[in-house]
Amino acid sequence: MQRRHLVLAGASLLAIPVLGGTALAQDRANPMPQELRKSLERDPTAPVLGNAQGDITLTEFFDYNCPFCRKMVEPMHRLILSDPDLRVVFREWPVFGEDSEFAARASLASLQQSKYWQFHTALFRTRGRVSEEATMRTAREVGLDTARLERDMAADQIERHITNSHMLADHMGLMGTPSFIAGDEGAFGEYSLDELRGLVQRARETIGR
Repeated sequence: MQRRHLVLAGASLLAIPVLGGTALAQDRANPMPQELRKSLERDPTAPVLGNAQGDITLTEFFDYNCPFCRKMVEPMHRLILSDPDLRVVFREWPVFGEDSEFAARASLASLQQSKYWQFHTALFRTRGRVSEEATMRTAREVGLDTARLERDMAADQIERHITNSHMLADHMGLMGTPSFIAGDEGAFGEYSLDELRGLVQRARETIGR
């Protein structure tokens, strides 16, 4: 998979290839508009992990049927555990078909039962495609009330979250999943824990709240 670093310029992402995860200088004369940052980082429908009051936000766009997203679960978990001031926003962006959308809706609905992280990680451990059947089987395995889950999947906020994910991704020109954004910089593809830490650190140095 080709990895890219991205620099946010105005309302769009400019994709520039680099080797070995080398950082790009950021264009602070043309930072992300605050309205876009608010939509990206402060959407009340989006799951938030880590420190909800953290000094910097890292946003991940992902799909449960993306093989590279699967590889990022452990580095993301370790990043959250190692950085007590990091706020992480998960954006469910189902781009791999109907099965992915079903899984995204179920995962978002699990917030109502306070089992989002457990369900999220369990879905990524699924062997093979994360189908509707596999999603509901996993829900039972992590102890979710599946009848309630199915009711909650139809909630308006879930529809808003998925619609907003598609709109944000289109507006910023995201290349696919997984995509990570912190500050005015983004990264597309599979990244190491150290590379993710670098992305977060650069954001702190430039726009840290």
